[in-house]
Amino acid sequence: MAQRGSKKQVITPLDAPQEFVVEARQEKRARDATQDTPLMRALGLAHYWQRLLDERRVASAAEVAKAEDIDLAQVRPMLRLTLLAPEVVEQLIVSPKAKLEPVIRCTWSRDWYSQAKRALSHATRTH
Repeated sequence: MAQRGSKKQVITPLDAPQEFVVEARQEKRARDATQDTPLMRALGLAHYWQRLLDERRVASAAEVAKAEDIDLAQVRPMLRLTLLAPEVVEQLIVSPKAKLEPVIRCTWSRDWYSQAKRALSHATRTH
């Protein structure tokens, strides 16, 4: 392990098997390809807030808003992201065209099957 600026980097030994080096390069490319989009940040934040609520570390969305110093009107739609079906979340993660605003504004069914069906119909539309 070596410090390179603000990042830590694993330095492979000179006698490391070639397969290990190839695999490490592939994993690095995969990590670099993953972008930290507003949608990804919102999904992560929403699940973090939901965990705080589930663990009773905060009592309400209003407490989350106060702790984060943002308006409650911003917290509630983001918390609804935690109700998305896992298949929908996976599709959003891999879709380069997925944007936060349309996802938050969308009125999603509580039924995961309906959500997945709707997401699939949006994904297969030709624009």
